[in-house]
Amino acid sequence: MRILLTNDDGIHAEGLASLERIARTLSDDVWVVAPEQDQSGYAHSLSISEPLRLRKIGEKHYAVRGTPTDCVIMGTKKILPGPPDLILSGVNSGANIADDVTYSGTVAGAMEGALLGVRSIAVSQAYS
Repeated sequence: MRILLTNDDGIHAEGLASLERIARTLSDDVWVVAPEQDQSGYAHSLSISEPLRLRKIGEKHYAVRGTPTDCVIMGTKKILPGPPDLILSGVNSGANIADDVTYSGTVAGAMEGALLGVRSIAVSQAYS
């Protein structure tokens, strides 16, 4: 099973590393394509006024100067050797509940995957 991971908190976020550890228990074909910097609150936006910049930072690890939506599109259309079977977006640093869902880049990453016909899950965490 090929799994694509993304988030909105950025490529070096602790939540993404946690999600990768979990994904690796399910598959050895795990790819990470995440924003170079924090993209929280960008919702389902696309980068249209700036060129996307892609940087390989490790084996199957890519940072995109763009939004989570950009990352999912780049991952599924340009980076992975074939379509993913599952997209996991997160773990978001924050709850993403109620109206916040509409602003969430984490949720948007999973929504874009679903629009592309890929099973997708957004994962968020509330802190107390």
